[in-house]
Order: sequence, then C-alpha cells, then structure tokens
Amino acid sequence: MNKSVQVCDWGIIAYKDAWEAQTELFEKVIAQKVQNRKLSPDNKEKTSNYLIFCEHPHVYTLGKSGKTSHLLLSKEQLETKKISYYPSNRGGDITYHGFGQLVCYPILDLDNFFTDIHRYLRFLEEAIIRTLAEYNLQAGRIEKLTGVWLDSEIQENPRKICAMGVKASRWVTMHGLALNINTDLSYFEHIIPCGIQDKAVTSMAKELNQEIAIHEVKSKLQVHLAELFEMDLVLEG
Repeated sequence: MNKSVQVCDWGIIAYKDAWEAQTELFEKVIAQKVQNRKLSPDNKEKTSNYLIFCEHPHVYTLGKSGKTSHLLLSKEQLETKKISYYPSNRGGDITYHGFGQLVCYPILDLDNFFTDIHRYLRFLEEAIIRTLAEYNLQAGRIEKLTGVWLDSEIQENPRKICAMGVKASRWVTMHGLALNINTDLSYFEHIIPCGIQDKAVTSMAKELNQEIAIHEVKSKLQVHLAELFEMDLVLEG
C-alpha cells in the first residue's frame, strides 16, 4: 500500500482543462495497476495518489444520471451569460462550479486505503463536516442524498453547502466535491441543483455573513482528509 498523496493546487482552471488533466492522471494510475498484474511482487511499482484543489470559472456540469431538463438556460442564454456547460462522466446530476467555490478532486487508488466506494463517499462528506465545524457550522447528511447539508437533522430549512460526484474504475477515483465558500449563489437559480427541487443551496459566506479565506478552508480540509484516510500528504514546493 502507498498512502503517500501528492497535494496539487491548480488555482483557477477551466473545467475542461481540469477534466483532461484529471483523466490523464487517472488513466496513468490505472495503467500502472494493469502493468503490476503482469509483474512479480518484487518488480511491482507503487501506484500514485493525488489530491487536487482548484476553482473553476462559471460552468454547469451534468453527471451521468442527470437530466438535461435540469438546466434551465438555453445554449444562447449560456453564451450570453458566459457560462460553460459540459455533460460529464461523473456520478450525480447537474451542479454549478464558479469562483469562490473550493473544488477537490481526489485521484486515489483505493487499493492503497480500502476498497469500499460507500465508505469513500462518507469519508469525503465527513471531512467537509469536520471542516465546517471549525467555523461553528453544524453540518450533516440527509439519507439517500449525497453531499453535505446544513439543518440536515431538523429538516426545517435544509441547505446544501457541498456537492459531490465521483467516478471510479479498478478502484481508482476521480472527480470529487465542491464546497461553496464565497460562491455567487445566484448561478444556482438557473439549474435544479443535483436534481433536487425542494431544498436550497448555501455557502459559508452566506451562513457566516462574511467572506472566508479559501486557502484557510483548503488547509483545514487537507488535515481532515489526511486523518480520515490515514494519508501521508506531500505538499507542492
């Protein structure tokens, strides 16, 4: 097992470029796993793991199980508003990515950690829940709805603060989560977020009534991911 994880900060990057770069790393890890099956134990190479952080310019992405009708803008309206749109190969429905939102793409060989996709998703959620707790935001889960929510237990006004959608092949993961920090929530008005019509979307800035330092949130999230997955993080530079 290789629990070493390279932390990468891609800054602000177009969704398409990030998707292509993710795919390249994802396929590289899978290729190494396939190659290892042909080698003796002494000659096998450890597979790599990556934890990628970034922000995207305005974009709507649709998961494999999503409905195109959940996008409420026409192609012409998207162009006018300068919003990109991509059907994606991740799980889930439609979501928005934009400035002020922290996106995390774990490319992990789960054979290095545990081979359980359900547990993997719950660990991603738990890392967000623990990070939000450091800002006195009590978050949790809603049964049968992936992601992280505020007011998840009392259900009076449940608000989604973190969306998730992943892809896995041969126990290697890609895509991941998007945490609304200083996100302009008006962009969610043009979609049915994650295909859910009766629940709201929120951000840390809205809940705390102040702008939040994204780099600070990212650092806290890294710590919680490392604790949950028992990762050895290798930082850039």
